[in-house]
Amino acid sequence: MKRTDVNELGEFGLIDHLVKGFKNHNKSTLKSIGDDAAIIKAGAGSVAISTDMLIEGIHFDLSYCPLKHLGYKSVIVNLSDIYAMNMLPSQITFSMALSNRFSVEALEEIYAGVKKACEIYKVDLVGGDTTSIPKGLALSVSALGYTEKLKDIVYRNGAKIGDVICVTGDLGAAYLGLQLLEREKQLFLNDNSIKPDFSGNQYVIERQLKPEARKDAIEYFRKSNLRPTAMIDVSDGLSSDLMHICKQSGVGAYLEESKIPLNAESKQLALEFNMDPVTCALSGGEDYELLFTVAPEDLDKIRFMPGAYIIGEITPEEDGVKLHTTGGNIHPLKAQGWNHF
Repeated sequence: MKRTDVNELGEFGLIDHLVKGFKNHNKSTLKSIGDDAAIIKAGAGSVAISTDMLIEGIHFDLSYCPLKHLGYKSVIVNLSDIYAMNMLPSQITFSMALSNRFSVEALEEIYAGVKKACEIYKVDLVGGDTTSIPKGLALSVSALGYTEKLKDIVYRNGAKIGDVICVTGDLGAAYLGLQLLEREKQLFLNDNSIKPDFSGNQYVIERQLKPEARKDAIEYFRKSNLRPTAMIDVSDGLSSDLMHICKQSGVGAYLEESKIPLNAESKQLALEFNMDPVTCALSGGEDYELLFTVAPEDLDKIRFMPGAYIIGEITPEEDGVKLHTTGGNIHPLKAQGWNHF
């Protein structure tokens, strides 16, 4: 019997392969697999549903990730998917699979983080599940959002030639925070007399351990009567997530290297690691900023949007996805961000 390793397909190739024979049987399913969230018709409106899992040893390391931060982050990464649909989340479910090494007090810490996220983002915890596993810890969160205006929902497939590419906030800091945490961990394992040193790098550490979702961007869109043509949250890296928009919209794109937003602390740390800061922004992931496209006539609204950056333009599909470097060169952009397999 033939055996195909999942690494040959990668995360999204595997999903496409496994679900290619599925058909929707209900008219209430408005959008299924392939976006940040599924959209289900519910009465006069629509509900967005998104689910993510966080697995110990893959998505988090408890040697440097506090349990309260982990609970908080597990909620944020799911709320970000709902915001990427141009919707506001309203409920979550929270499920855990845990080994017997975790005490009641440890679980209380996780739930304290979940509670904090619910309080800040005004969402309700409405259910979940808890079970045991032989080893480790796994968290699964589902987020739900509701809208009565179907036309306000933004998918990945709406980008048009001539649209402007924008992003909220700076990129690459979460990845660099992870590199710093991993470095200090290895130093400590090699010599436990060495104290971890995070001085001057609080920003990148927080971006990794306690990210925030961009609720403020959605509120600005509504206040300004602005509807992006396509949108995705930056979880896998700028290059990979832009590729998702281009693939689903049937377009190409170019990015201006000089326009990609970088935090000063991130740039300094990247240089210490002998890494290119732009490469960290393109391929790092876990920023949970919003990458979106807008029609040219809405450009002025973006110029007045706090914390938003114009980084490129949508082009014909045959032009591919290109990076215009500060040196004047043009390079094909590759999807080299996070891959679960």
